[in-house]
Amino acid sequence: MDLSTENKMKNSKLTYIIYTIIVILLFGCLIALGHLSKFQEFITKIEQNSFDLRQNLIVKYKTPNKDIIILAVDDATYEYIMDKYGSWPISRQIWSDVTNSIEKANPKYIIFDMLFVKPNLFDKEADKNFINTIKNNKNIYLSMNFDNYSDEIRKSKNLDDKLKLNIKQGNLKDNPYITFSNCRTIMDELIQATKNIGIINVTRDNDGIIRNTTPVFKYKKNYYPNLSLAVAMDILKQNSISFINNKIILDKNHIIPLDSTQRAILNWYGKNATFKHIPFWQAIKANKENNTEYFKNTFENKIIYIGTTATSLSDIKSVPTESNLAGVELHATFLNNILDNDFIKKVPAKIDFVISVLLSFFVGYIVLKTSSVPKTIAFLIATLILYAVTSTYIMAKWNIWISVVIPYISIIATFILIYCEKYLMKSKDYEQTYKLAVTDGLTQLYNHRYFQEQMINQVNNFERYGNVFSLILIDIDFFKKFNDTYGHQSGDCVLKQVANILKKNSRTSDIACRYGGEEMAIILTNTNKEEAIITAEKICTAVRNNKFILTNNEKVNVTISVGVATIKQNGTKPQEIIEYSDKCLYKAKESGRNQVVHEI
Repeated sequence: MDLSTENKMKNSKLTYIIYTIIVILLFGCLIALGHLSKFQEFITKIEQNSFDLRQNLIVKYKTPNKDIIILAVDDATYEYIMDKYGSWPISRQIWSDVTNSIEKANPKYIIFDMLFVKPNLFDKEADKNFINTIKNNKNIYLSMNFDNYSDEIRKSKNLDDKLKLNIKQGNLKDNPYITFSNCRTIMDELIQATKNIGIINVTRDNDGIIRNTTPVFKYKKNYYPNLSLAVAMDILKQNSISFINNKIILDKNHIIPLDSTQRAILNWYGKNATFKHIPFWQAIKANKENNTEYFKNTFENKIIYIGTTATSLSDIKSVPTESNLAGVELHATFLNNILDNDFIKKVPAKIDFVISVLLSFFVGYIVLKTSSVPKTIAFLIATLILYAVTSTYIMAKWNIWISVVIPYISIIATFILIYCEKYLMKSKDYEQTYKLAVTDGLTQLYNHRYFQEQMINQVNNFERYGNVFSLILIDIDFFKKFNDTYGHQSGDCVLKQVANILKKNSRTSDIACRYGGEEMAIILTNTNKEEAIITAEKICTAVRNNKFILTNNEKVNVTISVGVATIKQNGTKPQEIIEYSDKCLYKAKESGRNQVVHEI
């Protein structure tokens, strides 16, 4: 293996080490930022939006349970009721009559997403009939909700033990999504009439959108089921549940995964009116007409949610797939998720982190290997698109939510950082190559080619801006004789030491060059003739007083002859200035050497 190949391998290893450090530092920064609440909120908000987008893309391929229907108090029903009965809410006699007619059609369940909170003191007979309807039908479910009102506003009540949820194993940790201090109960007579009562609280994310639902609530140290969970347990013939590994276990085929807030992430089946909607006014009319055929054809073997969908009745929610969704649809969706075992499962943050790291290393590797800028950018765009498509497919196929935002940030940040570092190193390589191309290998002064370029540049600067410069040419006295006496290796030592003296006695803005052989030159920028003579004399004296060490450690004295020329005074073109300086140098040699000449 030659030296060049070995150096390339070392540089390649160093490059990969640098890029690995870049990726590690990137994720270190992301982890540090992750502890900032504002950054967490920002990332969470964008990730939630990405979830909404994916849900909207996949709902067209999902089918809701056809046995779940909604008997809806919609806008048309509200108009019908106001026209026929003159007020809302309507008499509970109507609820009782319609419910009894539905029961004759043998439905599976009737689920009221409505709160029957207070008795109607002016219609006690209707309340009594409705209570009897609930009492006589074991497939009817009622609703109530929890809140955190103080006892000064509403005295918190102890609930009947029959409403409690039976927990076989495990428990939930208290948090604002599941734990409440007060309860808005329904009529005591209804609670006495049935144990089929569930909670209908819903919670929104910070952006006002409902993506999750709370399956189990805690009130006065006891657990109570969500309305749809209570129905599902009845359908699955389960009288208890277990909490295991942050999951609610109903049976081996029906498991509710919980997120970090101990809520379930809902999987949506469509936009508004996902489930079949039956306007409630039609049921009222069919009941009046004793149309048993209508009830049989519409409600037989159905799970019926009864709730309001009218905008004016204010039970409207925003969800990922719809900005105006009736709350009853949300509860129906939760039941559908339970029965189909169809919940979204958010992968742990550790897995998202590993995915991000792997993608970053992959992108970084491709950036390193690809020299074409358009190809690199095309690859970045393709990677982002492919990851978005893959994450959407995974959600559609397996109901798994993998993060998009952190991987995207990681991919783009890695691309930018490594791309910048790659071209920064290329720039340094170019600078190094250029420096080698314009530097004399022996003396480390600029070479003759660079000297000629700079002479042209200095003349151009003078013509444009009037910047005066001078040139001094230097020749080592009797250098050929010195080489014959001491050998070429010693001659090379002298050349290097003279070059060092030139660099030490000139400014950083000056340009010291090896003109050729034993001749050297310095272009003195922004320097007039008088200043140039002073510099030339200083260099001549420094060489004269210096002891030069040869290869055999012998010390000798060396002298130089110097010629000086200045723009305009001694020429206006590069060649004219060089020729004048060269003639001054020749005159210095003829006059005895070891001196500076600036006039001919």
